[in-house]
Amino acid sequence: MPYEIVRPEQLKSMINEWKEQIYIPLEELRVTAWVTPEPVPFEERKSGRMTELSPGDRWGNLWDCAWFHFAGKIPESAKSAKIVLLIDINGELCLVDDEGSPVQGLTNINSEFDYSLGLPGKRVVHLSESSTGEETIDLWGDAGCNDLFGRFRSGTLKEASIAVCREEVRQLYYDAEVLLETAERLPAGSARKERILQALYEVSLLLTELSDDLVGKARQILGDQLAKRGGDPVLKISAVGHAHLDLAWLWPIRETIRKGARTFSTALRMMERYPDYIFGASQPQLYDWMKKQYPKLYEEIGQRVREGRWELQGAMWVESDTNVPGGESLVRQILYGKRYFQKEFGQEMKSLWMPDVFGYTASLPQLLKKSGVDYMMTQKLSWSVYNKHPHHTFHWQGIDGSQVLMHMPPEDTYNSPAAPRSIVKAETEYLDKNVSDHCLMLFGIGDGGGGPGEEHLERLTREKNLLGLSPVEQEPSSVFFEKLDEGKDRYQTWRGELYLEKHQGTLTSQARNKWYNRKLEKALRELEFSAVLAGITNGHRYPAEELEEIWKEVLLYQFHDILPGSSIKRVYDESLERYATLLERVENMIAEAYGMLAGQLPVEGGGKQLAVFNSLSWERNEWMKKDGQWMRVSVPSMGYATAEPIAASEASAESAAAAEVKTVSSVPEPQAQASARLLENDLLAITLAADGSIASIYDKEHRREVVQQNQRANELRVYHDSGDAWDFRQDYRQTGGAVLLPDETADFTDGPTAGFIQRYRFGESAVTQKIVLTQGSRRIDFVTDVDWRESGKMLRTSFPVNVRADHVSCEIQFGYLKRPTHRNTMWDYAKDEICAHHWVDLSEPDYGAALLNDCKYGHRADANVLDLNLLRSPSSPDPEADRAKHTFTYSLYPHKGDHVQAEVYKRGYELNIPLRAVDVPQSGVSGSLPAAQAFLRLDHPNVMVEAVKKAEDGDDLIVRMYETAGTNVQTPLYFGFRVEKAWLADLMEEKIESIPVDDGKVELTFTPFEIKTLRLTHQAMILR
Repeated sequence: MPYEIVRPEQLKSMINEWKEQIYIPLEELRVTAWVTPEPVPFEERKSGRMTELSPGDRWGNLWDCAWFHFAGKIPESAKSAKIVLLIDINGELCLVDDEGSPVQGLTNINSEFDYSLGLPGKRVVHLSESSTGEETIDLWGDAGCNDLFGRFRSGTLKEASIAVCREEVRQLYYDAEVLLETAERLPAGSARKERILQALYEVSLLLTELSDDLVGKARQILGDQLAKRGGDPVLKISAVGHAHLDLAWLWPIRETIRKGARTFSTALRMMERYPDYIFGASQPQLYDWMKKQYPKLYEEIGQRVREGRWELQGAMWVESDTNVPGGESLVRQILYGKRYFQKEFGQEMKSLWMPDVFGYTASLPQLLKKSGVDYMMTQKLSWSVYNKHPHHTFHWQGIDGSQVLMHMPPEDTYNSPAAPRSIVKAETEYLDKNVSDHCLMLFGIGDGGGGPGEEHLERLTREKNLLGLSPVEQEPSSVFFEKLDEGKDRYQTWRGELYLEKHQGTLTSQARNKWYNRKLEKALRELEFSAVLAGITNGHRYPAEELEEIWKEVLLYQFHDILPGSSIKRVYDESLERYATLLERVENMIAEAYGMLAGQLPVEGGGKQLAVFNSLSWERNEWMKKDGQWMRVSVPSMGYATAEPIAASEASAESAAAAEVKTVSSVPEPQAQASARLLENDLLAITLAADGSIASIYDKEHRREVVQQNQRANELRVYHDSGDAWDFRQDYRQTGGAVLLPDETADFTDGPTAGFIQRYRFGESAVTQKIVLTQGSRRIDFVTDVDWRESGKMLRTSFPVNVRADHVSCEIQFGYLKRPTHRNTMWDYAKDEICAHHWVDLSEPDYGAALLNDCKYGHRADANVLDLNLLRSPSSPDPEADRAKHTFTYSLYPHKGDHVQAEVYKRGYELNIPLRAVDVPQSGVSGSLPAAQAFLRLDHPNVMVEAVKKAEDGDDLIVRMYETAGTNVQTPLYFGFRVEKAWLADLMEEKIESIPVDDGKVELTFTPFEIKTLRLTHQAMILR
C-alpha cells in the first residue's frame, strides 16, 4: 500500500485554523475615549472630547490623539484560565501604569509594511497566567489615530475584549509553523524534510478537535522533530531584536516620541516573557526624548542596559543622512552621539548603526576611526537598482586610506521575521560565506517602530539549534562584530563612496531645508569662531550650552528622512519654522561676539569705521558691500581688519584695509550692454545668446574659450519629473525638456559689479536671475530667485565647457572624489546623479572650470557637461513640496591649471562664507586690539581650518584642519594668541600626544585628506 501524499498547502491551512483558536473572547470591555488634536499629558487625560465606544464606532481623524480608558471584570467562569485582553483601536496605542508611564505598545495594523516579513500583530495584553475569576480591569492608554506608517485607518474601535488564551494551542501553532517552513526550505527528497512532513501529517489525523488531551499528544509528536539538533555549523547567525524608528517620515516628530514609548515599553515587556531576548536601539536623540518625557520608562531601559539585555547601538546622535550634511556636522553627530551614551550609560560605542541611509560618503571611514568606531552596519545598498554590491562583509576604505569593518545582514532587511525562511535566505544569499562563518540578523517590525513581537521570539526559541537550519543565537551586535573581526584578514576591501543606486532625488527635494541646513552649518562655524575670539580677547563667555542645544536640533533635522526631503508636509512646515528661529538666534549671537571685538578696536579719524571679519584660513582680498556702500578689503587669515566704506564712484580706485588707504591699479570697471548682449571685466568676456543662455565665455587672460563650440551654457531647462521625493527617472533627459526663454533682459552696474538681469516665466512659476561679474574676479555668479509653482517638474542648469576629462572632481566632506564622466559600464551609468558640496570641477592639466553653489547638492557630469539640479516638485509624500519662493546662487569659475592648482576649494568656501562687517563704535574702549590681526595662519594653501571651538570638556580650544588636495603636506600653524600647550587629539577631543609649541607655532604633517584636531590650552578661555 503506498503512502498518502502529504500536501504542505493543506498543512498550512490547518495551522492557520489553529491560530484562530488560540484566543477565545469572553466579553467586551467598556471603552471611553477623550479625544484631542495634539497629545496631552496623563494628568490632563480627561481634557478632550469624551466619547463612549463600542467596536465599529469612530473616535478620531488622522493625527488625532486620545486617552482611552478600558474597564471590565473577568467572569467567574474564567477561573484558573490564562487571561488576556485583545485591543485594537485601528491606530497606535500605548498602555500606561497608574502614573502615566508607558507599559506596552499595541499596533495591530499598517498600510505599507512588507507582509512577507510578517505582521505588526500587537494586540494582546497578558493579564493573568491563572485567573481568580474576580479581577477587575482599569486601564488607560495613550492613542494616536494613525497606523504604523502614518496612514489613516478608519479611526474606529475594532476590538476591546477579555479573552482566554489557550497556551498549549499557541505553543502548538508555533511548533508546527516553524517545522513546516523548515521542511519547505529543505531540498526535495531529504530524509529530514520527509520526516517533518510525516509528523505534521500524523498530527493532522490526530487533531479531529483541539481538546487539551489531543493538543498535548500532538505537541509530543512534533516535539520529537523539534528536538533534533544540527551538527557542526558552517554558518552561525547572531540575532538581535530591532525596531528601526524614523525620527520623522510619514508622521511628525511629536508622534515619533510616542512611537518610541510604545516601542521601548513593548521591548521591556517581551524581555519579561523571553529570557533570551536581546533588543537593541540606536539614536541618542530618541533616548533623550524618553529621558525627558518618560523618566520611569528610561530608568527601566537603563536597568536592562546594565543587565546586557538591551544593546545601545550606533555612534551618531541620529541615523543621519551622510550625503548632504557638512563634514563638521558628521563630526558633531558622532561627538554628541558617543558622549551621550558614555555619560548616560557608561558605554563607548564601537560601531555605526546606519541601516536605512541613502548612500555613504567616502569621508566617513576616517571620521569613524578617529572617533574610536571600528565597525559599521547597513543594509541599504541592497536597494541599488542596477548593480549588486559584491560583499556583505568587507573592509570599507575612505578617501584618506582609513578603513572600517562593514557588515550588511545577508537577509537584506532590518525587519527579519526570524522565520526559517530568514535563516535559509541568510545562508543562501551571504556573499562572503566562503570566508566568514558569522552573519547578523535584525529581527522585528520597523520603520515606524514597533519592534519584535511574540512571533519572532517564539520562532527563535525553536531555532537555536534545529536540524536543517543554521543555528541562531540571540546576542548583541557588539559581540557579533568581535567574532566577525577575528577573520578580518580574509575580507576584501571596497574603496571610495558607497553609492546607493536609488533615491538620487533626495539630493534636491525640499530645497528650503537644504538651504537652511547649509546656512546654519556655516553660521554655527562662524559663531564658534567668533565666540572663541571674543573669549581670547576679553574673556567673553563662550555659549557652550546654547551651542550644544542648537547643534543637536540641527543634527536632528539631518535625520535621513528629514534633510533628504522624504517626509510629509507637516515635518517641513515645522522644521522650516524652527530653522528660521535657530538661524536668527545664531546670527544675533555672532553679531554680539563680533560687536564685542569691534568695541576693542582703535578709532582713527572722524569717519565711520568697520571691522571686517574673515573666518577662513587664508587672507582674503575682496569687494564687499555694507549699508549700500562698496569697499575693497584685505583681511588676514582667521582674523579681522578695520576698513572705511567709500562711495561707489570711488570704489574702483581706492581701497581701505587695515587702517590704510590703498590705490588699486587701473583695472577697468566691468561693463554690461544688454543691446550687445555683452558683459566683461578685466579677465572675462561673456556673450549672451538670443535665448538668454551664454554663447561664449572668453578668458582674456589665458586666451581661451570656456564654452564648448556651438553649445550654450547656463541653459535653464525644465524636465518632466513624475517621481516622488526619493526618485526620478534615470532617463529623464530623453524627453528633451523645455528651455526657459527670458521675457526681458536688462543690464546693470553697481560699483565694482556689472551684469544682466533676466526674467523668465514658466507655467505658474517665475524666475529672476542676475548674472554678475565683479572687477578683478573670474567668478561668474548666477544669483537666482524662483517663485516655483510647478508640479511634476525639475529645473536644471548646465554648462558644456571646453574641457576634456575622463573624471570630474567633486567636493565632499573633508576632501573630494573623482567620478567618471563616461558611461562605459553599468556602474558608471548608475552613478548619473552625484552628490557634491561647494563645487564640482572639470580640468585638463593646464585649464579647467568649476561649478560652485551655495546650497545645492545634486549634480551630473557627462563628458564635458557640468549640470546642476536646482529644484524639483514631487507630490509624494508632500503634495506641496518646494512650491514656494527660493533664493540661491551658483557660479562658474574658469581657471588656469587643475582644481588643486587653482585652489578651487577656497572659491567654494568664499561663496558660502562671506566676509562679515561690523560697525566700530565711536566711543567706549578703544585701542586694546590692533587694527588688523590673524589669530590662526597656515603656510600651505592645501590645508583648511574647518572648525575653531571650545572643547566640550574643560576650557581648552579645539582647532580642526584637513588636507584638501590629496597630497602629503608639512606646514606650520601660527597662533596670533598665546598658547601654553598643544596636543594632537581625536575627534572625541581626547588627547593623543603632546606637540611642542615653538615661537607661537606648531609644526604639522598631513597625509592625503587627513583630518587633524589640535587641543590647545589658553588661559583666557576659562568660562566666567
